[in-house]
Amino acid sequence: MSDHDTHIVVIGAGMGGLASAIRLAHSGARVTLIEKEGGPGGKMRTLPSPAGPVDAGPTVLTMRHQFDALFALAGERLEDRVAILEEPLLARHWWADGATLDLTNDRAANKAAITDFAGPRDARAFEAFAARAERLFTTFEAPMMETGAPSVPRLALTALTNPGLLPLLSPLLSLTKSLNRQFKDPRLRQLFGRYATYVGGIPARTPGLLQLIWHAEASGVWTVGGGLHNLAAALADLAERQGVEILYNAPAERLEVQSGRLAAVNLADGRRLACDAVVFNGDPMALSLGLLGDAATDAVPALGVLPRSLSARVWAFAAEPQGPDLAHHNVFFGADPESEFGPIAQGQPPKDPTLYVCAQDRGATTPNKLERFEIIENAAPSDALAEKEKDQCRTRVFDQLAAYGLIFTPRPQETALTTPAEFHALFPGSFGSLYGRSPHGPMAALRRPTARTKVKGLYLAGGGAHPGAGIAMATLSGRHAAEAITADLALRSRSPKTATPGGISTASRIAGTTPSRSSPS
Repeated sequence: MSDHDTHIVVIGAGMGGLASAIRLAHSGARVTLIEKEGGPGGKMRTLPSPAGPVDAGPTVLTMRHQFDALFALAGERLEDRVAILEEPLLARHWWADGATLDLTNDRAANKAAITDFAGPRDARAFEAFAARAERLFTTFEAPMMETGAPSVPRLALTALTNPGLLPLLSPLLSLTKSLNRQFKDPRLRQLFGRYATYVGGIPARTPGLLQLIWHAEASGVWTVGGGLHNLAAALADLAERQGVEILYNAPAERLEVQSGRLAAVNLADGRRLACDAVVFNGDPMALSLGLLGDAATDAVPALGVLPRSLSARVWAFAAEPQGPDLAHHNVFFGADPESEFGPIAQGQPPKDPTLYVCAQDRGATTPNKLERFEIIENAAPSDALAEKEKDQCRTRVFDQLAAYGLIFTPRPQETALTTPAEFHALFPGSFGSLYGRSPHGPMAALRRPTARTKVKGLYLAGGGAHPGAGIAMATLSGRHAAEAITADLALRSRSPKTATPGGISTASRIAGTTPSRSSPS
């Protein structure tokens, strides 16, 4: 059987699904990508506004090399397909006492800013923190993130063969406890503690290892002209140029197994797609619940999907802002993390939330009078906010921002709000959780399901699978799924080795190129 006789169906056009489809088509397989919505993106969704589509999903783009590698497969460059620009200002942070802190991709500038903000003692602590985050990231990038199936023995060997690493790991310390040991100023503890929410966790319950996220951000944060949804559209176009057949408005209804192996995907409209393998780019919990039939209910271990990560309440709208000078990424902190995460842990709305505000038209460009905004408030996945309570949420969020002097005209209506219950409806089986399995506990990262499942021929990609949440990680999961299928079905790459623009590259079985750490990130 030739590679072109191999038919692979990818369910879901999120970042993991798009990445796996591109790589599998590049390997020579015939790929059909089905998506229940009318366009690509998955959680990288938009809502309409008078200023144009507003991103209502992920907003932070790091680890650019993951996307450069996909375009390099076709001999193309990412920057030729989307307007992508690095943002030197990573985020602007605000506190109720009037203090502000800008963090950038310049470590010396950050030290100076923190000296002014919190004093020389915490500036030195920041230098040590940044060095710790860099070492943790570079040490665990290969055996954890870049590996399709990380193992405890390999990670233990990595730790034991790196002198001085174990004290940095503090495996039994939560992110909160680790930061408490490093920083004296509670505002800095609060700032870096919010990295737990990037993967749907509460800082006091999430492993301290997550501080490595700082290094990923400090290595480069990027914006995409018009919004991040344009990156998903560019990847969908790339997939089609690679020969992928994309079927929109085509929800999958049932997975069909024959002789112990997945044999077909049945669509809601009655079509049957016979195939040699399937990549499921959805929440793995949907399989466990039988939402695609009984054949895959045991595909993923229960510990791979439970307990659930956090959800969010997301506002996406256009308005004219008045007040403080906003950057592209802004964080308005509540007074006390416990008043935010304590209620969330009990399934209740936070009393004093931290609010993230993405001013989507800010950055290198001068925004128009009417700007697009996304506001994210952390929430429990089981937080079933009733329609009548939406106005209370609206009042709490925008009154809190008004206390900082930030006023939106007009104040958005409830139609601009997406609640955890609505996320559950949009992404079946998720229970509103936006990040799959919870990151709580020292072994949580190793509990996430990997690309291969217990059902032969069924593979996983997306934020609910290894290596986890975030645009770059979901995209990397697509590579892991494609590599697993390539190995299992003995597919072959169609093209010779190529170099990724901007860095030295080494060949892999299916990606063709993997940028070195000298490449742009």
